[in-house]
Order: sequence, then structure tokens, then C-alpha cells
Amino acid sequence: MELEEKIFERYNPDFDRLKEFGFVFIKNKYIYETTFKDGLFKAIIETDKSGKISGKVIDLENNDEYLPLRIKNSQGVYVGEIREEYKSILERIRQKCFIKQYYIYPQSNRIANLIIEKYGDYPEFLWEKFQGSGIFRNPQTKKWYCAILDVDRSKLQKNKKGLIEVINLKLNPDDIQILIEQPHFYPAYHMNKKYWVSIILDETVKDKIIMDLIEKSHNLIIKK
Repeated sequence: MELEEKIFERYNPDFDRLKEFGFVFIKNKYIYETTFKDGLFKAIIETDKSGKISGKVIDLENNDEYLPLRIKNSQGVYVGEIREEYKSILERIRQKCFIKQYYIYPQSNRIANLIIEKYGDYPEFLWEKFQGSGIFRNPQTKKWYCAILDVDRSKLQKNKKGLIEVINLKLNPDDIQILIEQPHFYPAYHMNKKYWVSIILDETVKDKIIMDLIEKSHNLIIKK
């Protein structure tokens, strides 16, 4: 993963903020340039309307791209200083111009924001190894009622692969049996399949249906 991808992972641009920061819109791209390291180097940062970001560092002494920045084994002091100053530029742009996204896919973020709006509960990311997987819990009971996880599609659909995000919901066993007989509902990934159900967040199930099930799950864990 490139440095830019790593820093801006799960962040989307606010295009108005980009303009305020100094980005210029040229040929369907927002472009920002700045010199650093006492004017010896120039950083060129680009992002398009999809939010994909890229960048490069130019050595102004010869006007060529400074490639040691991209070589993982380049660990010299000077290269390290260039890398750290460039990283600081990227992080400042992220702070000023980009909005944090909890998840990768649009429906996952919509559902997360609807939960925050309705219940005031924010996702908790408990696992360092699985940084894209977050849970929602009732703050009084501390019980989970929802988890949004990134998994390989093969975990739910045999003979299919690729990263997906699923939502796991806690429901009554009778409700789960009815749901998993329908398309797009699956026995829960990585949780007790008697009490939990999984839904792939790929727009195949409408937000309203998911939110109705979240309400059931939320009500279930606050019962005495």
C-alpha cells in the first residue's frame, strides 16, 4: 500500500475545504503543490472526484521525482527526513480537508450514521488486527446489538471471493430462522448462529429494512 493510500484510508474529501486549503481544479482533478525541506523538494498532491488520492515528491535540483521515497529499503537519515516531512504534509491535508469514514462501503457508512443519529452510539473498534470491524453496544448494559465487519465474501457465499462488509444483528431465534430462508440473509459470521444473523452491506437489502432489524436488536438487549 502506498503512503498516500495508507494515510487517507477511510477518509473522503470535502471539496470545498480542498479549495480553501489551496487545491486548484484542473482537468477534473484537484491539485495542490507546496515546497518543503528548505525549498529543495516539491510535493504534488492530486485527488479526483471519486476521492482517490495520489502524490509525488519532486527533487527540484534535477526536477525529477524523488524515487528513494518509494523504496521500502531506503532507510538513510536523509531519506527518512524527506519521508517524514512529506508525511506531515499529507496528514495536514487529511486533517483540514478530509472527513473520516468509519467503513469502506457507502451503505456501511450510511447505516453507521443512522445508528449514531438514532441511538447516539458510536462504533467501537476493538481489534488491532481487524481495524475495519466495529461494534455498537448499549452504553448502560454494555451488550452488543450490532457489529459491522469486513470479511471475505467466501465466508458467506461459497465459491465467491472479495472483501465485503457485513452487519451482524442479534435477534430472536424464531426471527432468524425466518430471515435466513430469504435471499440476502445468512447465518451469522463469527457469532452464535442461533441468536445472530448476517447481512451483506452491498445495497441488496434496503436501509429501512436493516434499521428496522437494528431496532429489534437494540430493544432485545435492553430488556430486563
